[in-house]
Amino acid sequence: MTPADQSLATRRICALAPVVPVIVIRDATQAVPMARALVAGGLPALEVTLRTPAALEAIRAMAGVQGAVVGAGTLLTPADVKAAKAAGATFGVSPGATERLLRACEDEGLPLLPGAATATEVMALLERGYSALKFFPAAVAGGAAALKAIGAPIPQVGFCPTGGISLQNARDYLALPNVLCVGGSWVAPDGLTAAGDWAGVTTLAREAAALRG
Repeated sequence: MTPADQSLATRRICALAPVVPVIVIRDATQAVPMARALVAGGLPALEVTLRTPAALEAIRAMAGVQGAVVGAGTLLTPADVKAAKAAGATFGVSPGATERLLRACEDEGLPLLPGAATATEVMALLERGYSALKFFPAAVAGGAAALKAIGAPIPQVGFCPTGGISLQNARDYLALPNVLCVGGSWVAPDGLTAAGDWAGVTTLAREAAALRG
């Protein structure tokens, strides 16, 4: 899969909803009810971070939920890419970009949102063919103002900012013409997950889905 094809695929995924939930699953039995709750709230694109031992099993389980488009976050190595693809992930997200990681995703045919935080990083990825990127860490990299500034000379790149995004500031990003969607963990908080409050998760998802009306 070429970088251009990857970016086309990731743009389609980003267009599904204004928010991509960034999900940390510590118990795989939480995966299916979490996915169902988020999809019911209008957020079908789900990023499961590879930060826990249960993550790959969670991806495998969520992939079977009707309406869910499941991806793997925190891809760092080619081994992560292979494991995520084998588990059923249909897209990947990385905090940055290395040659080995980009090549692995291209070879595996896994659409990737590679991370970038500076104009130089954005230009390097665009030169390779990537036009849909993750802006990370958004808040500490300058927030919506920085992303607006990057968009002025490089308008052909679309972003999914992640890192420090909340219900309170998401609209600041979504109002920018170069923002495809935002990524955030606030729609799947640890407290509701631990309590099994899936109705609460659906309520948060509905609020998030309404951010871009």
